[in-house]
Amino acid sequence: MKKVLREEFGGSSHASGNSSEPYVDQNYLQIIRGLQDIYNKKIKPLEVAYNFEGFHSAPLTNQDIAAKPIVLLIGQYSTGKTTFIRYLLEEPYPGEHIGVEPTVSQSPSPVLENMTIIDTPGILAGDKQRIERGYDFTAVTEWFAERADLVLLLFDSHKLDISNEFKMAIHGLRGKEEKVRCVLNKSDMVSPQELMRVYGAMMWSLGKVVQTPEVMRVYLGSFWIEKPVNSFDDQRALLEAEQRDLLRDMSDLPRNAAIRKINEIVKRARLAKVHALIIGHLKKEMPNMFGKKKKQANLLANLDKVFLKIQRINHLPPGDFPNAERFRQNLENYDIDKFKNLRPELLARVDEALSVDLPRLMSRFPQGNRTLAQAERNPFAVQEEMQADGVVPQSYWDFQAIDKGALIPRFNALEPVQGKVPGAKIKPVLMESGLPNDVLAHVWRLSDWDNDGYMDSDEFAVAMHLTKIVQNGGTLPETLPDSLRPHRRI
Repeated sequence: MKKVLREEFGGSSHASGNSSEPYVDQNYLQIIRGLQDIYNKKIKPLEVAYNFEGFHSAPLTNQDIAAKPIVLLIGQYSTGKTTFIRYLLEEPYPGEHIGVEPTVSQSPSPVLENMTIIDTPGILAGDKQRIERGYDFTAVTEWFAERADLVLLLFDSHKLDISNEFKMAIHGLRGKEEKVRCVLNKSDMVSPQELMRVYGAMMWSLGKVVQTPEVMRVYLGSFWIEKPVNSFDDQRALLEAEQRDLLRDMSDLPRNAAIRKINEIVKRARLAKVHALIIGHLKKEMPNMFGKKKKQANLLANLDKVFLKIQRINHLPPGDFPNAERFRQNLENYDIDKFKNLRPELLARVDEALSVDLPRLMSRFPQGNRTLAQAERNPFAVQEEMQADGVVPQSYWDFQAIDKGALIPRFNALEPVQGKVPGAKIKPVLMESGLPNDVLAHVWRLSDWDNDGYMDSDEFAVAMHLTKIVQNGGTLPETLPDSLRPHRRI
């Protein structure tokens, strides 16, 4: 059973998933474990030795590094944030009502196996709500955005006014623009001509708030649980294509999150190295006997020059150094004479992590699956179909009848890349059934429902299930019943 955790800070919700046998891409799992090992053995010892926590942030835990990707939803009231979550989960989840109390509920959605969804409180116009919240909404949103892997700003196609509090929340996303996407929701509630005007107006409004040279990616969508009667169907193809792009963006989160974590560890290692060099230099400058207080005051007053000297001696870029004024404020709380002397062996470990270990880990990322030619998409390459005789009980045509958990180890042994295995690797497994090639070709056509020549764990489970049906004397249908497809968005 997957868990959906909903914690509200004034009405927000936090949804995450967990199950006894979740599907996790083994490539990324190994990369994350490698990252934990590098950090714990080569970077964390330097942070602990020179009190990195007192000046920057606490040491990372294994849980911090292995945490699931986070999707943060921000928007004004009635933009459809909660409905968007229900659309992804394909079912309502208990406790989804808006309230101030933290709630915990359960949901069987596989979507939550690979991401955590945080729904922030709806934003109203005016200052009354901001004053009555009882906490700094912008600061809390910024805290979550710092840790999120994808930030979705939801807008309603009927009302594009951006309130002051919403502007402040968007301003808090500065420096994180690469992970921000906009969703113009309820786009089927306006005509195509009106939609074009609304889109232009929204881009103009955002241009005044978001000061970036790049145009922010905007997805058009209409994420209803049930389609309204008065919706416009003229732009249905466009909206479906846009929604597929957004869901694809979300399905890429595990890979993108792993890359982001490596990049953050690289930045952290560089900062930890500079921090150690600063602390070691300050300690070395202190006199052995008299005049320690005077020397410390002098070092604090000339910290900019100290930074410049360390930069030149060690040939370091200025961008690796912390803010001098903030560092000075923290330094005032310490006695420099009690700092530890610089230990070259600790620095050497960090240098090795930066120059060897982390680049090697980055090179292990799967480069993606190539698009297969039409002739390659069915590994059996047989055009004719042969069906067996027999009647199959109705219960067999339901995805719930498949013991997917028992098949996952076999699927993982085929070394999936980005969750998929090509037909060339799956062919020998299906041939173990002893069925003729033309029957297996039909099994493949039914199971590879997106016709890309690859199978994910669900498609593989369905293929194995169909071979058993034929082996038991059953007849394969011309098309795969909807009941045999798992209900999922991403």
